[in-house]
Amino acid sequence: MSNSTKRCLVLLEKCNNINHLKQAHAQIFTTGLENNTFALSRVLAFCSSHKHHHGSLTYACRVFERIQNPTVCIYNTIIKAFLININFKSTLLVFVKMLRNGMRPDNYTIPYVLKSCAGLQDCSLAKMIHGYGSKLGLVFDIFVGNSLMMMYCVFGDVVAARYVFDEIPSLSAVSWSVMISGYAKVGDVDSARLFFDEAPEKDKGIWGAMISGYVQNSCFKESLYLFRLMQLTDIVPDESIFVSILSACAHLGASDIGVWIHRHLNQSKLVPFSVQLSTSLLDMYAKCGDLETTKRVFNSMQERDIVCWNAMISGMAMHGDGKGALKLFYDMEKVGMKPDDITFIAVFTACSYSGMEHEGLKLLDKMCSVHNIEPKSEHYGCLVDLLSRAGLFEEAMVMIRKTTNSLNGSEEALAWRAFLSACCNHGETQLAELAAEKVLQLDKHSHSGVYVLLSNLYSASGKHSDARRVRDIMKTKGANKIPGCSSVEIDGVVCEFVAGEKTHHQMDKIHSFEENAYPVRLQSIEIHGLTLSCFY
Repeated sequence: MSNSTKRCLVLLEKCNNINHLKQAHAQIFTTGLENNTFALSRVLAFCSSHKHHHGSLTYACRVFERIQNPTVCIYNTIIKAFLININFKSTLLVFVKMLRNGMRPDNYTIPYVLKSCAGLQDCSLAKMIHGYGSKLGLVFDIFVGNSLMMMYCVFGDVVAARYVFDEIPSLSAVSWSVMISGYAKVGDVDSARLFFDEAPEKDKGIWGAMISGYVQNSCFKESLYLFRLMQLTDIVPDESIFVSILSACAHLGASDIGVWIHRHLNQSKLVPFSVQLSTSLLDMYAKCGDLETTKRVFNSMQERDIVCWNAMISGMAMHGDGKGALKLFYDMEKVGMKPDDITFIAVFTACSYSGMEHEGLKLLDKMCSVHNIEPKSEHYGCLVDLLSRAGLFEEAMVMIRKTTNSLNGSEEALAWRAFLSACCNHGETQLAELAAEKVLQLDKHSHSGVYVLLSNLYSASGKHSDARRVRDIMKTKGANKIPGCSSVEIDGVVCEFVAGEKTHHQMDKIHSFEENAYPVRLQSIEIHGLTLSCFY
């Protein structure tokens, strides 16, 4: 390799923007490297990075079209460039061109094409690629096999993914992680846990896949337990694991664990506070009732995305600070952050909880006319709740009837259910009966909650015979009330109690504690090795 060639290649490696690339490309021509496949592949590789100027992909296409005899490496590089820039159709077109020119794809080509099929949600085409890869003998390659499993898991076909898993002669940790995530995605956490337990070596990805799978399927206590098991190993949690655990803490109200994670992150400095991690922290604090710390986390963030703003507005809303939520919304607009449909759900909820029905209706108009966001069933449900809470039942019914044509049955039922709840809270028996009838007509699976609301309304109104009649209907139709559940966190351990529970192994102690609660004195019971003391 001549010195001029070396200098040219070094210049290519030092490029950091599209103008530098063009200068380096010019040097390629002046040094006679215009047909050097390695040099041209470096030009295309630069363009494949999404971090660079948007025009680099167009430049890459022009370079590629001028290459007389592109190699497999050249094809793979331009295919990757389209894939990274989310241009899935062009990825497939280049792949077809590659086949027509008699080129044989390798174990890099097939994974790129499979990701494009997944991006296009084209399962049939992906299966054709799978068949073609089988003819070439590539499906036994670990990279191709893992890509096939990922693709099938995207489409929810874990049976096909398991078939590929069983065919790979030498599995990697990624293979196990993909299967765990795939089963978790379809809600089969038991199978996911079996794969986790059978994994010969558990790396960070495998632990994270199982913890995330538990959280996705609302198995929050299980995720915390697994996190504690992981802490007994040498595995250091990464950002995604912390995000999953913070989500579990938020749903369980396990603030002690969330606070420990926050302190650990501050002290260890091993994981930087990204936007996603900081958003998970503030969401955890908000749902655990610590609004002041939520605000401190939000104010300390150097960068915020729409998810972060939405989480903060929702936090203000759930704490009843409607004015604060609206101020945040207008601050978000001032900094140039465009609200999305979730933002308006949070804002409408804030207005509903704070009795600001007029502000809510103004924001509805702004959502449609200024931000061009078409209201969804969730928005209408919030607005019906907003009007109903304010006692504007006629206006709420008008809104429901206006939107009937644009909503399906379950979406309309959601609006009527919000109306029913408000009617029960205001003691509007006749309107509640009307709303209950509508809900039962539109959603046959919601009868349990409807009957409970009506029964409570009748009891509160002194109509005990009607309340008994509703309860009799519940028994006849087998509509059982979901038992209430409460939990208490002691030293980081969440103890859960269900109304009417008889299976708790310390139930005798709990009942004894309740029976001897009076007169006022200090009582203690031991639960899971922890002592809980209460004054009565």
